[in-house]
Amino acid sequence: MRTFLLLFAALSAALLPPSLLAQTPAALAPKATSQIPLVDFARAPFISQPRLSPDGNSFAGLVNVKGTPAIAILNLFNNADKPIYITTPEGTNAAWIRWVNNDNLIIGLYALLPMPAGERFTVSRIMAVNRKTGKLTKILWNLNGQNASSVVWVANDGSPTILVEAQNSIFLGEEFWPAVYRVNVETGKNTVVVKGRSLVMDWFADGAGNVRSGASYNDDTRQFKLLYRGEAGGLFRTVDAADTRQQESLTSPFLFLPGTDNALAIHDNPEGRSAIFEIDLKTQQDRRTVYTAPDGSEVDSVILSSDGATMLGVNYSGQQTGVAWIDPELDAIQAAIDKSVPGKSARIVSMSADRSRMLLIIDRADSPGALYFFDVNGTKLQRVAFINEALGTKPLNPVKMIQYQARDGLPIEAVLTLPRDRPAKSLPVIMLPHGGPWAQDTLAYDYWAQFLASRGYAVIQPNFRGSTGYGTAFMRKGEGQMGLAMQDDITDGLAWAVKEGIADPKRACIVGASYGGYAAMWGIAKDPDLYRCGVSIAGVANVRREVNDFGNYLMGGKFRDDWKRMSPDFAAISPINAISRIKVPLLLIHGKKDITVDFVQSNAMFGKMRGAGKQVELVTLPEADHSFSREADRVTLLTALEAFLFKHNPPDPLPAR
Repeated sequence: MRTFLLLFAALSAALLPPSLLAQTPAALAPKATSQIPLVDFARAPFISQPRLSPDGNSFAGLVNVKGTPAIAILNLFNNADKPIYITTPEGTNAAWIRWVNNDNLIIGLYALLPMPAGERFTVSRIMAVNRKTGKLTKILWNLNGQNASSVVWVANDGSPTILVEAQNSIFLGEEFWPAVYRVNVETGKNTVVVKGRSLVMDWFADGAGNVRSGASYNDDTRQFKLLYRGEAGGLFRTVDAADTRQQESLTSPFLFLPGTDNALAIHDNPEGRSAIFEIDLKTQQDRRTVYTAPDGSEVDSVILSSDGATMLGVNYSGQQTGVAWIDPELDAIQAAIDKSVPGKSARIVSMSADRSRMLLIIDRADSPGALYFFDVNGTKLQRVAFINEALGTKPLNPVKMIQYQARDGLPIEAVLTLPRDRPAKSLPVIMLPHGGPWAQDTLAYDYWAQFLASRGYAVIQPNFRGSTGYGTAFMRKGEGQMGLAMQDDITDGLAWAVKEGIADPKRACIVGASYGGYAAMWGIAKDPDLYRCGVSIAGVANVRREVNDFGNYLMGGKFRDDWKRMSPDFAAISPINAISRIKVPLLLIHGKKDITVDFVQSNAMFGKMRGAGKQVELVTLPEADHSFSREADRVTLLTALEAFLFKHNPPDPLPAR
C-alpha cells in the first residue's frame, strides 16, 4: 500500500508551473558523490501503460506493487474514492489495458499452457473490471481456442460493448478460424456477428462497429489476401493479395473513411520507407499521400481518436524519432509543452475522449522521468508520479547518437552512453546489440545501459544492418548477413570507439538479450580474440527454423522463409556449433517462464560449454519472463551481470574527489 500512498501524496501536491518541471527534490535525486545502488536501477517502473478514462477523471495502468506488476484504477481528483487494484490470475501476464467507458476497463492476458499434443501454446483471454463495483468478468473464457483477446472495436457511445475476434478450437476445422463476437463487458453476454472463415485470422471494423475487412493467410502458397465489403455490409470479396515468397506485403487499412470505399493504410513509399496513404479499397490504388516521416525516418504507428474515426498523430523512427500531430490543436499543445521542458522528451500517452485532459511522460535518454497530468483548460502540468521513485528526474549518464561507417562503407547509427564520473578516454566498453533483430535502439531511457555506465563502462548500442526504422532497403541489407556483416557492424562500432580514443581495445565485452544474446555468443565465437567476455540474456544458441521456439505453426513456412533469407546455413552461424572457437568466459541468464525464447536454448549452450571445458556460468530465474518484468528478477539479472563483468572486465576505480 506504500506505493499508493506515495501516489496520492503526489496527486495532492500543488500544480507545478512548467518552469519548475526540471527541478527534482534532493531526496529523490541520485547522489553525485556516491555510486547509485544497483537496486535503484532494477526498480520496475512505477507505472506502465497509463490510460486515462474517457471523462479524464480516472486513470489505470500496470503499477509496481512491492516489485510485482498489478493493474490499478485510481481517481485523479477524489481521494475518498478507493483505488482498485487487480492481480492477474496465477500463471497469466497482462499484455495491455483499455477503457471501454468511464466505468469499465478491459485487460488482455496471456499464459503459456500445455496442450493435448504435448506442445506449449501461448493462450490469450480478456478480463473486464468495473471501476465502481470492482467486479471482475471473464470475457469468452468458455471458448476452447488458443486466442480470444483481439479487440476489433470498442463502442464510443458510452455503452459497455466491444467486438472481439476469438477461436473456439485448437484443432483445424470450422471453429478454429476466429469469429467476431459482440460482447457486453459488464455481463459477459455475447453474440456472433461474423462467423469464422477458412484461413482468415484477423478482422477489422470501422468506427461504427461494422466489420469491413479480413486478412487471410495460406502457408502452403505463402499468400496473404485482403477481404473487403462496403459500409452497407454484404459479401466479402478478395481485393488484394501478397506473395511473401516475393517479399510482397498486404496493405491493410487502419481507418475506414465514412461514406466511401477509401481507407487510410501504411505501406512503403517509392523511397522504401513506410508512409501513410489514402487508398481505394476496391481498386487498391493510392488516392493521396497523407503523411511522410522526416528524412531518414519512417512511420511506426498511428494515434487514433477514442472513437476510431480520426487519425490524430503519427509515431515515426529512424534517424529522427518522435511524434507528428496531424490534429492542429494537439500539435500546438505539444509545441507549448516542448518549449516548457527544453532538452526533454514530452510524450502524450493518453487522452480523455474530448482531448482536454492528458497524461504525459516527460523524460530524457539519461533519466526515467515522471508521469504528469495536464488539463488544457488549466494550462499547467501536475506531476502524478516518478517512473522510478529512487532515481527521480535528475540526469544520470550522458547519452547521444553517433554514426560510424561499417567496413563496407554503410553508415551505421548507434546509441553511446558514457559514465558521467570518468573522462571519456580509454574506457572499458560494453557492446550492447539490440534484440529482434528487426528492432532499433533510440534516444530513450535504457536502464541496462545506464546501470553499466554508472559502473564505469562506455556502452555502445549499434543499429546494425537489418534494424528497423531506416527503411526497407536498410533492413533487407541484413538478408544473408546474419552472423556475417550484421555481426561485423557491431565489431566496427567497437573499432570506431577505439579510434576515437573512447574505448580500450583490450577491455571489451559483448552483452545482449534475445537476438542480442545470440550476437553476444556469436561475437565471442566469430572474433575470439576481440572480447574479454560475453553475456547472453535469453539468447538463442541454436538457430533452427526460427528464433522463437514457440512458433505460430500456421505461419511456420513463412517464418522459415524469413529466417532462411537471413542465412542460408543456420548450423554455420549457431553459437552452439562454434564452442571450440570460444576462448573467453560466457555468462548465460534465462527465465524459465520465457515464452519468446525457450530456456532450453541457454541450458543446452551451458551443457555444451561445460562439457567442452569452457568457462561458463548459468543463472536460472524460475519466475522470469522474456522482459524480466518482475523487480526481483531485475535485481538478480543486474547482480549477476555486475559481478561477472567486474570479474572478467573490471572498470577503473572512481576518480578521487
